[in-house]
Amino acid sequence: MGALTFDKLKEQVAAGEIDTVLACIVDMQGRLMGKRFHAAHFVDSAWEESHCCNYLLATDLEMYTVEGYAATSWAGGYGDYVMRPDLSTLRPAPWLEGTAIVLCDVLDHHHHAPVPHSPRAMLQSQVKRLQAMGYTAKMATELEFFLFEKSFDEIRKSGFKDLDTLTPYNEDYALQLSLRDEVVLRPVRNALYAMGVPVECTKGEAETGQEELNIKYDEAILAADYHVLGKHVVKDVALMKGHAASFIPKWHRDKVGSSSHVHQSLWEGNDSAFYDPEDSLGMSALMKSYCAGIIKYAPDYTFFLAQNINSYKRFQAGSFAPTKAVWSVDNRTAGFRLCGAGSKAVRMECRIPGSDVNPYLAMAVQLAAGIKGIEEGLELSPPADGDVYEQGSVTEIPSTLRAARETLANSAFLREAFGDEVIDHYTRAADWEQEAYDAVVTDWEIQRGFERA
Repeated sequence: MGALTFDKLKEQVAAGEIDTVLACIVDMQGRLMGKRFHAAHFVDSAWEESHCCNYLLATDLEMYTVEGYAATSWAGGYGDYVMRPDLSTLRPAPWLEGTAIVLCDVLDHHHHAPVPHSPRAMLQSQVKRLQAMGYTAKMATELEFFLFEKSFDEIRKSGFKDLDTLTPYNEDYALQLSLRDEVVLRPVRNALYAMGVPVECTKGEAETGQEELNIKYDEAILAADYHVLGKHVVKDVALMKGHAASFIPKWHRDKVGSSSHVHQSLWEGNDSAFYDPEDSLGMSALMKSYCAGIIKYAPDYTFFLAQNINSYKRFQAGSFAPTKAVWSVDNRTAGFRLCGAGSKAVRMECRIPGSDVNPYLAMAVQLAAGIKGIEEGLELSPPADGDVYEQGSVTEIPSTLRAARETLANSAFLREAFGDEVIDHYTRAADWEQEAYDAVVTDWEIQRGFERA
């Protein structure tokens, strides 16, 4: 089936084949928010624009109306944003009966200018900078998650204590063990393929009940679109099959966390601008400066790869999650891993983001850092060898939200790339996540100190 043209959608609506259109924006957490339109109304008028409350880009995971944002507030009356459908993203939603889906750009209600802190707009701004330099960014993400035996409702009613995974084993690459997951993953693969999302495969990952979804690389905005669609389909299909799919980065202290590695390269037309056949690793001078930028500025932008308190619980030695902002050649202990060395597929993989990442934000800040590296003509340090976890002389990735908040707020590079308003907006998001967590008395504290304190 693939992507839909607007004319084809109108034909299918007239024929009664499609009766619902999901019009979606991407919120700060990387989730799809929006409206379910009757398809007849969408093709009549809503395809041009609709509206949503501007608090949708100023809430937390629980949709709480957080105070302290300049862009929206009770004092400002919580007005509207414009949702403008990007009809190039129009696709069937084959896991749902008679449904299509479209992603929308978020515009200011009064002037119809892009809302600068909208995640999709932030990525678009960096893509345009690269285009002016003559380059196209191609990127891909790997989505890791856990599938659980029971549904979200059953787990919630248990107090989030009845958490048996659908497969009770480490099923890394295990085809026989991962057969249990096919009740969810086969319809996920088929739905994405029918949507025109270039799904490659699913596989068991390296922890009990853990899965991975791989989608082929593409231009940056498409890659981010594929990510949010893939994650949404996984959760929807799992729900419809009576299971829960969780993208929380660290659901259990004794279990390996879930990541979302980001692969990246720059291209000039059909040729990789990262590839130099004369280099021992196949890395062009441009690639080396770009990669030096994403490594140098990794502490500045870590918040955009790890927005939640739980995101930082992944960063543990010996867990395949990185703790150091250093690069290596095919070494999974480093924050950045060179893949495809010596070939036209040479690229850099950022291993910092967790499975809760907003792909638009993660891609935007890495492109901005790579551009900065090119502009500054940075030289790439030699690759690290061995167990990077044990190397004390290299730059640490911020290991707590508090630390990442400080590097974010004080980053001259990020303020130059995105503007003060955007960075102040996301600094407030970091503050609120920390404030909300600090106000909670956890089960760990009660169990530890109730009698013995």
